[in-house]
Amino acid sequence: MLKFLDYFFLVFHFILILFNLFGWIWKPTRGLNLITLLLTGGSWFILGIFYGFGYCPFTDWHFQVLRKLGHYNLPNSYIKYIADRLTGLDLSAELVDGFTLTLFLLALAISIFVNFSKK
Repeated sequence: MLKFLDYFFLVFHFILILFNLFGWIWKPTRGLNLITLLLTGGSWFILGIFYGFGYCPFTDWHFQVLRKLGHYNLPNSYIKYIADRLTGLDLSAELVDGFTLTLFLLALAISIFVNFSKK
């Protein structure tokens, strides 16, 4: 069951990340995209006050599963974890965090624009 949960979180979280980045492209998903971006930002910045900047409950749950599977020394960033896992590299945490924040803010700005522009 733990291996299933590992793959479930890997796929689910990766799809959510892609949706956050690109869900604004398709008109029917723009509203949901803005909601998921706001929830993500709320988790990172509001829950982050209590749990650490960038906190995500999905990351927390997935890392709990990974620890039960014997994986330790996990990075603070899920994006770093997934990038390292998919590429086999050990990317710079600062670079990944900067890249993540930049792309998040860009996707949020675009999503706000396309959701509230008059067309």
